[in-house]
Amino acid sequence: MRVLHVITGLGAGGAEQQLRLLLRRLPICCDVVTLTNPGAVADGIEADGTGVTCLGMRGNRDLAALPRLVELIRAGRYDIVHTHLYRACVYGRLAARLAGVRTVVATEHSLGERLIEGRPLTPGVRALYLATERLGTTTVAVSATVAARLRHWGVPGSRIRVVPNGIDAARFRFDPIARAAVRTRLELPAHALVVGGVGRLVPGKRFDVALRAVARLPGAHLVLAGDGPERSRLWRLAHRLGIAERVRLLGECGGAVGGGDGTGPGAGPDIPGLLSAMDVFVSPSAEESFGLAVLEALAAGLPVLHVTCPAIDELPAGQAPGAHRVRPGAESLAAALREPSSVPAGRRRAPVCEAVRHYDVARSADLLMDLYEDLHGRSAERTLTLRLPVLPAPANPARTPPGTPPRTPLKTPLKTPPKTTRTKR
Repeated sequence: MRVLHVITGLGAGGAEQQLRLLLRRLPICCDVVTLTNPGAVADGIEADGTGVTCLGMRGNRDLAALPRLVELIRAGRYDIVHTHLYRACVYGRLAARLAGVRTVVATEHSLGERLIEGRPLTPGVRALYLATERLGTTTVAVSATVAARLRHWGVPGSRIRVVPNGIDAARFRFDPIARAAVRTRLELPAHALVVGGVGRLVPGKRFDVALRAVARLPGAHLVLAGDGPERSRLWRLAHRLGIAERVRLLGECGGAVGGGDGTGPGAGPDIPGLLSAMDVFVSPSAEESFGLAVLEALAAGLPVLHVTCPAIDELPAGQAPGAHRVRPGAESLAAALREPSSVPAGRRRAPVCEAVRHYDVARSADLLMDLYEDLHGRSAERTLTLRLPVLPAPANPARTPPGTPPRTPLKTPLKTPPKTTRTKR
């Protein structure tokens, strides 16, 4: 089985890192096409041994990219095309159908109530998404929350499968040596309370709330890992609040997957190191599709304060004892940060909780592989059925000469490809 993954870009984002993690664990031949921005994650994927092709798309309306993508899919003779992120889903589904691929999967990583990947959900955006969704075979939702949003949009439930995001928990294990090194590098006082967050600096993440909350806590520092259009505005806000010397806006930070994505000589602190340096993790966003950063913080043993996190909210109560839900707004977040229970005495780290084990990336890869095998098997059956020979109509029994032996019907068994052998992880 050959699978082509088509993604909008390969900068240091959650969907991009998730694709790299899955590629490491899928026991099949995969290639990757990025429509644009072959960034740090592209380098990491290639270092892992998977080929990456950049289509060089110049913008959302660069229609010249479509025939190039069609030709690439045809040349690769792929059994499945799997798309990720909005632009890649729109162009990738159409290109796969034009190239004659019968099985087209799309993962919906970032669908909110009002936003998709940070862009407003206008009627035009929604209409284009739904029109191209019908060209696919299955849409994968990364959480039950996203699946419900897709159904509300009008995507039939029979076309939706939930394959949750996964993490490599061992990557985020607390490291006291990294804690000291990162604090020294960022000039953070050894005993100061360090509040942290990870994510794209976009309005929907509401990191301005984190700044306003930290401004209410004398001596507390805020560290944010991520980049985006809100960076300048957040920096100006930090100056207006008089806490610029207590805020670190670090830009993109690699290392969530490990190797080849920002951890080399001269690179800044990686995500696991930053989580070791923090004392409490905050996620003030009022709308999330999954909440991957929250899980990574829990894997590091950090207490977490979040407004919403489908990954946690969809589990039975008690599976993430270190995660505490707070009301939206700076006042509520500041009050929660003052609570002694929010930051354990002595900055103790919690053991790995059941929620982190539940979202192990090996399980996510197995669920995705099950989906591939199911869809590929069904596609092969349909193809064989269409190719079965048409038998002539049986002779009229009244005209069959006496003594003629009965006719044995032709049997053409349907053969489906054997399942890919997978080793247990």
